[in-house]
Amino acid sequence: MTPERFNTSAPLLVGIVPNQHPEVLQTAAALAVKLSTPLVCAYVDEASYLVEWDPARSAHRLSLHPEKNDDDIRAVTVELGAVIESAMHEAAAGGAPPEWSLRTLAGDPARALARLAAESNAPMIIVGTSERGLVHKISEVLNGSVGAWLTHHQSKPVLLVPYRMPAHQDGL
Repeated sequence: MTPERFNTSAPLLVGIVPNQHPEVLQTAAALAVKLSTPLVCAYVDEASYLVEWDPARSAHRLSLHPEKNDDDIRAVTVELGAVIESAMHEAAAGGAPPEWSLRTLAGDPARALARLAAESNAPMIIVGTSERGLVHKISEVLNGSVGAWLTHHQSKPVLLVPYRMPAHQDGL
């Protein structure tokens, strides 16, 4: 993993996933615009694990599912890049959008985000809360909460963006 070279201050870091509720990226983009700071968007490929990490070089990963190839990862990053580009232009409201980059990481999402935050000297990490529903609750119990781990195991401030669902759709 190599640090991004932005022309301005240290970047904000936002953890993103495909089909994530849009509030996370919208909040991060709006904050980057208001603070005039770049944004590093990080997608963690949970289907791989980190086998070597050297801040001076790229991370080396191995797939947990060898049949899942780099073309699949590329397709996800192209899709995420388009979503990020759209969110940045929307947040800029006609002005110049801030600089941004997309990083694909491997391994445990919380630990990967913490490593990248330390490496890029990000002043804040932005992540979303879990979506509502039984499947998401079971996943959080089994895998843990990224936001909870981050708030307890590293010194950077963490902004947890809640999943917002209109009251008439909220079944709880």
